[in-house]
Amino acid sequence: MRHTTIRCLALAAALCAVPVLAHHGWGAYDADRVMRFDAALAQVRIANPHAEVVVEHEGKRWEVILAPVARMTARGLVDGALIEGKTVTIEGYPRNDGSPELRAERIVVDGKTIELR
Repeated sequence: MRHTTIRCLALAAALCAVPVLAHHGWGAYDADRVMRFDAALAQVRIANPHAEVVVEHEGKRWEVILAPVARMTARGLVDGALIEGKTVTIEGYPRNDGSPELRAERIVVDGKTIELR
């Protein structure tokens, strides 16, 4: 009976860890290749677990992963500052697999730099 309980607890712990690993898989991004560019916001999604924007850059639509909303607010990004059509500067790391997705380290909005990590 004791071994069954231990196995069940180990399985439960492993299953709880899977969503955390999936969400925090920053290893999928190339931290040696920093990209920085100006782009207009085509789409803005302000939601948890983190905000996201879509921009056009070099003929591709890039999905840009930002920080959690509370962190961006605490670091000075005012509510409503990210709106479609506004041009921002984005700096971050692209995905290793070449897909047009970027993990943003910082974003410059209205001349103010917001550190995201």
